[in-house]
Amino acid sequence: MSVAPDYPSLASAREHLKDVFDVAGSGRGVLMSRRGSMAAVVNAEQLRAFVARTVPAGVRVFSEDGRVVALMEGEPFVAEGGTIDEAIDDLVEQLREYAEDWHDRLYLAPNHEQRWGLVTLVRLSTDAQLREWIESGS
Repeated sequence: MSVAPDYPSLASAREHLKDVFDVAGSGRGVLMSRRGSMAAVVNAEQLRAFVARTVPAGVRVFSEDGRVVALMEGEPFVAEGGTIDEAIDDLVEQLREYAEDWHDRLYLAPNHEQRWGLVTLVRLSTDAQLREWIESGS
């Protein structure tokens, strides 16, 4: 099967939608154009793994006033709990809420638009994968 992984128009990509998914699922990217704008379809797990490697979690965990605090360095996320697990659970919940807000309205705000990588990671990850990313310090 010879499938060209690029489509010059949305109509041509739509005609070959199964091929688009098959190519992306095999680990190769597919490019498509529409009115001068280009988009890529890639394997979601490959993208998630790449973003997890390139977006640093930078979480610092410490105790303060009998509570455990999880602070994401350089980001506006601070979570707390009675234990490390509770603090990380709270951080995962905050990241999920932020990703929803970002996708709904914050993506255009100058002080939020650069967080698309973090939001992509959150949207593509399970809670367990986010915990692993946070705990690994990546």
